[in-house]
Amino acid sequence: MTDTTTELEALLMQRSLTDPQLLAVADAATDFRILPDATVIKIGGQSVIDRGRAAVYPLVDEIVAARKDHKILIGTGAGTRARHLYSIAAGLRLPAGVLSQLGASVADQNAAMLGQLLAKHGISAVGGAGLSAVPLYLAEVNAVIFSGMPPYSLWMRPAAEGVIPPYRTDAGCFLVAEQFGCKAMIYVKDENGLYTANPKTSKGATFIPKVSVAEMKAKGLQDSVLEFPVLDLLASARYVREVQVINGLVPGNLTRALAGEHVGTIITAS
Repeated sequence: MTDTTTELEALLMQRSLTDPQLLAVADAATDFRILPDATVIKIGGQSVIDRGRAAVYPLVDEIVAARKDHKILIGTGAGTRARHLYSIAAGLRLPAGVLSQLGASVADQNAAMLGQLLAKHGISAVGGAGLSAVPLYLAEVNAVIFSGMPPYSLWMRPAAEGVIPPYRTDAGCFLVAEQFGCKAMIYVKDENGLYTANPKTSKGATFIPKVSVAEMKAKGLQDSVLEFPVLDLLASARYVREVQVINGLVPGNLTRALAGEHVGTIITAS
């Protein structure tokens, strides 16, 4: 380990940060997972929170019960209000970075509302620098809430087409799971998982219980259940090598998924 560290330091002083040898030595360092016992769950904005009390209250009860046995980081989506903001801002020809800020404001609102509902259970919403306190929240109450939008703000990478931010709350929650080295990433949506077509508009859609990133792309399903960039993030991830998509409107699904059961669709990196 000392030799590797010495070699890495020498290369860092002498080479470009994109030098192949430097990257190879850096990649050889021993892995370190910050929160290996934690699970990130993403509560959909449009699919769950926008449905109001009927959808949110049962999920809140399930989270409160589940946190007795699991450490949970709860990310929130943006949803319908963000889409409305996007439509206005896009019509004004504002850039992706501005739309990213607008979408983040809605995800923040959803995190705040979920935080108020869970406050009496000691579960708080944190943002920005507050994420550094996540280990403390998990140690004390086994759960914490955060806004799912990645904080790229004006530095959002523009999409290949249009001005809609490509990295939104699905990507933001995945990045939290990957960077903390969490054990699982669960997306709570309003469908049972991935289908061959949109089940809301296509009666012939067939459910897909498990699929790889490459298979999804080959079938043209890369943007059908998760944001497109999530698949590339998953394919290149070091720690989180699969994600699970479940129907949060079905009581017990989240509890089963947290317990490691194959509920919904599992998407694998390879």
